[in-house]
Amino acid sequence: MSDALALHGIDKSFDGFRALDGAHFAARWGEVHALLGENGAGKSSLMNIAAGLYAPEAGTLLVDDNPVRLAGPRDAARHRIGMVHQHFKLVAPFTVAENILLGLPPPGEFDAAQGYGARLAAVRAAVAAQAQALGFAIDPGQRIERLSVAEQQRVEILKVLLAGARILILDEPTAVLTDAEAARLLHTVRALARQGAAVVLVTHKMADVQAFADRVTVMRAGRTVATLEPRAASEAELVRLTVGDTAQAEAPRAATPAGAAASAAASAAASAASAAASAASAAVCPVRLAVRGLRSAGAGQPALDGATLEVRAGEIYGLAGVGGNGQGELAQAIMGLLPLAEGALELEGFGDLRAASPEQRRALGIAAIPADRYGLALAGDLSVAENFGIGQVHDSRYGSAAWLDRRRMEAAAQEAVKAFDVLGVRSIRQKAALLSGGNAQKLVIAREFSRLGGQPRLVLAHSPSRGLDVRASAQVHARLRAARAAGAAVLLISEDLDEVLALADRVGVIVRGRIVAEFAAPARRQDVGQAMVATH
Repeated sequence: MSDALALHGIDKSFDGFRALDGAHFAARWGEVHALLGENGAGKSSLMNIAAGLYAPEAGTLLVDDNPVRLAGPRDAARHRIGMVHQHFKLVAPFTVAENILLGLPPPGEFDAAQGYGARLAAVRAAVAAQAQALGFAIDPGQRIERLSVAEQQRVEILKVLLAGARILILDEPTAVLTDAEAARLLHTVRALARQGAAVVLVTHKMADVQAFADRVTVMRAGRTVATLEPRAASEAELVRLTVGDTAQAEAPRAATPAGAAASAAASAAASAASAAASAASAAVCPVRLAVRGLRSAGAGQPALDGATLEVRAGEIYGLAGVGGNGQGELAQAIMGLLPLAEGALELEGFGDLRAASPEQRRALGIAAIPADRYGLALAGDLSVAENFGIGQVHDSRYGSAAWLDRRRMEAAAQEAVKAFDVLGVRSIRQKAALLSGGNAQKLVIAREFSRLGGQPRLVLAHSPSRGLDVRASAQVHARLRAARAAGAAVLLISEDLDEVLALADRVGVIVRGRIVAEFAAPARRQDVGQAMVATH
């Protein structure tokens, strides 16, 4: 079986830091080849070279056993290489069809000689057909800015497939999908490979690797560690290869897995104990945040349609749901970024938050970890220190907006980087965009948790471990648990059901903008999953 894509002896440096050091990788036609490694291990850098985004400083790139030099992504597309990035490359004001049309090569099925309207209509039809084949519910005429993160991920996958890629590089493609959606997508990926495509699956989900990959390559510190058949290695061995001989991530709290044969008596006893514990907690801990009948403004079906829930001090409330059911809008409403038509947001000791500005909400002790860390939490062109300090400009800790005490800000940023284990920071004056996804997330958490003496009253965490490796995820989860232990109320919004079940004291399910079910921990996976897909 010939190699569809091969990279040998690849070196690449950024700002004096060697991201890739003699790295090598090869994917064959007709296989799904997984690429594992910690955040910052060099996986994305290596695949960005394969996709024509970066030029290697040394080494060779072969496509179908032929050496090539890629002048850019369009050149890669001519070699039928397509990459779905973890951080999306979509134009927010454009529709789904318009974004996909932008990514299509000039010749081919959608001939440039056609009028724009005809080409756009053809794209809409192709999007609808491909989405149906993948099991995606996507409206080709919907604007990207109105889609959830999960829906935008699906658009990126459709864009690559419709551009005719036969070498597909998927960077964390299931990170924001439900179990059922992820399984359907990965079965589709395997079907594409069986039809002759080469698929590179960059992922941190060991179960996906063992279930769907034909081979796996592990990277660490910019070097290739091993290539092996995943079913020949245990999950523990894959984790060891990925992170080295370090402490393993904290095991998730026991939650009944789908299909597990738990006795009815044991299940009833666990439910009773959980209910008793929840009742005892409710009797002691006050309601920190009360969401009452939220309904978002705007024409048509509102994204929030009567959402009601309570989050108590000293608990993690996990909100589960299929992407696009109002999770993002709820997070925006809590932070004051979404106009509301009805309802109330009551913060203990303050009252209704609707009249409070985002700055006032932050001053009240609300820490926010948004789903889109680069779009909403960080300014990539600003330095690490500036991204850390910008959240405290309004409280004059570092002077004023007109005159910043940069020395003091940089010293505080240096301390936080060390305390929160933000790796890859060679200088706190380097651009935040140079950080890997996991370390960028830790910088956001360092900023949010360093305010107000490190004791936030309410933590809003939306998909906090999306796209992170085992160790980075464990560190993020440890911070959320520590916030709970310190008395904070934590609202965890995540489309990763494993994350919700592992962390939450109570689990709510959101469907079409309202909370349709609640469960005390340990929640049964199948019960939560059934509520997520139920029609109400």
